[in-house]
Amino acid sequence: MLANILVYDIGSTYTKAAAFSEENGTLRYLGRGQSPTTLNNVMDGAQGAEAALAAQGITLAPDLRRYSSCSAAGGLRMVALGYMPRVTVKAAKEVSMTAGARVMQVVSADEPLSFRKEVLREIDPDIILLSGGTDGGDETCVLENADMICELKSKATVILGCNRYAQREVARRFEAAGIEYVRVPNIMPTIHELNVAPARTAIHEQFIRQITRAHGLLDFQATLTDKVVVPTPGAVLLASELLAKGSYEQEGTGSLLLVDIGGATTDIHSALPELENLTIEERGLVINNEKQFSYRTVEGNLGLRVSATGIPDAVGPKAVLRAMDGDFGVTPEEVLDYTEELECHTDHVPADEREASLDRALATCAVSVALRRHAGIYAQEADPVMGVMAGTAMGRDLRNVERVLCVGGIFVHTEEKKGRELVRKCFEDPGISLLPLREPEILLDRDYIFYALGVLGKHYPDMVLDFMKKHYISQNNQE
Repeated sequence: MLANILVYDIGSTYTKAAAFSEENGTLRYLGRGQSPTTLNNVMDGAQGAEAALAAQGITLAPDLRRYSSCSAAGGLRMVALGYMPRVTVKAAKEVSMTAGARVMQVVSADEPLSFRKEVLREIDPDIILLSGGTDGGDETCVLENADMICELKSKATVILGCNRYAQREVARRFEAAGIEYVRVPNIMPTIHELNVAPARTAIHEQFIRQITRAHGLLDFQATLTDKVVVPTPGAVLLASELLAKGSYEQEGTGSLLLVDIGGATTDIHSALPELENLTIEERGLVINNEKQFSYRTVEGNLGLRVSATGIPDAVGPKAVLRAMDGDFGVTPEEVLDYTEELECHTDHVPADEREASLDRALATCAVSVALRRHAGIYAQEADPVMGVMAGTAMGRDLRNVERVLCVGGIFVHTEEKKGRELVRKCFEDPGISLLPLREPEILLDRDYIFYALGVLGKHYPDMVLDFMKKHYISQNNQE
């Protein structure tokens, strides 16, 4: 088998390489190899992944096109400073969604200046998102925060995405104090819209600077066709957005939920193309809804290894037992012991079906909690101030979603039927949550290549979209 496209993912533990052949605009998946990541020289890990492909009978074409994503840096530490609490939280999450940043703290003008200073001292962030004020709105808070950053002589790069009328003065103060900054358009120019793409791009550029410095990726990056390394979470989300929305040449498959469960976090991402057709009036105030096309939530305490104890903490050990797909005589105390063991030995592989069933139950509980935190709810009582009646749908409305795509190691290493079942359980008894009204179609990324499709989708959207429709949806319907 001859591969002419190779997509790497440089992870903290393993470097993966997914091999594809492309001929006449048609993409074919050939196989995936992996090797331990070698942070002192990532080229060694990449070559190890290539060797694993060679062992499968896959050879690399002379005109091979190379692309890559990376999660080895772990994400830039970001602190968001803003004016209104709820607006700042929303803006910070949206800006960081695909850019390679981790929001460590969100601080509004409600917090005293002494607290804001302490946050910056303790976290020592790589990025400060300085937001606040719609265009023509408040300037006082932004200038106060700018002076604080100058006083602390912060080493962070400041993404200056505040009220555009205050930006020139803030930039002048930063230049005088030697603070590194990047000016971008206001991330919330009006109360009806978020403009996060320029800020995401700026953070992505800082992410690339960090990983090339910290992990010696410059030589590796030079071998890539586009000379760009994409943050892995961003690559996954880009693929889901392409599948849901489509390209200029062909339609997507419609509303989609993405479940991404890993060792440390459980991420839920929903792409709802129909929301792009809403008028400003229908969209409403940014702070009161979740009506953007693409929306992601991350549960940092729900993972299958690094944060395994967070799952029984969230639902109770008995809920984990109820989620098991067999009676193995496990006690609540054993659930707690097992999750503690997982956190101590994050490379643990289930020794038998009993432990495998426990892993699947933990995954079901993590996804179930994460879905309900992502989805909106039916209001339980009237709120005359907000104009809300009891029973009104509030928040992210997932009731019309028909497909759920699942990404993560457990879906690769679990029997396909059991993998689908562990997710299907999460949609039972939705209660007040705005989860799908009908049982959704469950799609599994069994080959662990969704990240690669996101990377390739930037360059070959129609070819990748066609591949995803056949690989995930048509194939699923044939089974």
